[in-house]
Amino acid sequence: MRDELILALDLYFTDGGHYLSASMNALSGVLRVIPVEPENASDDGFRNEKSVMAKLSNFAALDPESPKPGRPNVGRLDRVVWEEFSGDPDRLHNIARAIRTNIATVERQEAEPDDPEIVDAPEGRILTRTHTHRERNPKLRAAKKTRVRDETGRLACEGCDLDFEERYGERGKDFIECHHLKPLSTLRPGQRTSLSDLALLCSNCHRMVHVRRPWLTLEELVEVQSAA
Repeated sequence: MRDELILALDLYFTDGGHYLSASMNALSGVLRVIPVEPENASDDGFRNEKSVMAKLSNFAALDPESPKPGRPNVGRLDRVVWEEFSGDPDRLHNIARAIRTNIATVERQEAEPDDPEIVDAPEGRILTRTHTHRERNPKLRAAKKTRVRDETGRLACEGCDLDFEERYGERGKDFIECHHLKPLSTLRPGQRTSLSDLALLCSNCHRMVHVRRPWLTLEELVEVQSAA
């Protein structure tokens, strides 16, 4: 799970590769409450300090500047996360902090993938679920659509300008989706989502944003369409 590896890599850089027992034990406690595989939480060996050390050793094997030898068998996802985040420790730390603060807000059923067309963001499953939860908030969606209709007189996709009502008549009235624009690393529990944080997208454009990693920004989505 990417979330676990992001947290472990953040610890690797924070502790300078020293494998401090207190830090590994603290991370173990965080990993054990992530709402995935809760049936294993009672197992003392599940995400324990030894498991954390193993992941830190994997990163040591990938780190050319590590003073300690790493484990010889590094997993594919370990390597992917290292390549994505090791060159930007500040971004890594911000994402790890956001994951930690949002773990308690995600229920088990929300932590499981619910749409096969949405690929988890590079920031991991917890922040992906937090993101989609805000997009699907019915009150926010209604308020956003009301504001845009009042200001523009129509509900058109900000990616391709499709207006479902213009295309399909009464059947398409008010049919459009919301997309949350703020970077996942900035998401905090209890943080208010303003209407300016949301964009209106047709279902096709919304899927194209989320269909593969890394997700597209709204600007990148428009550029992709222009280049096609």
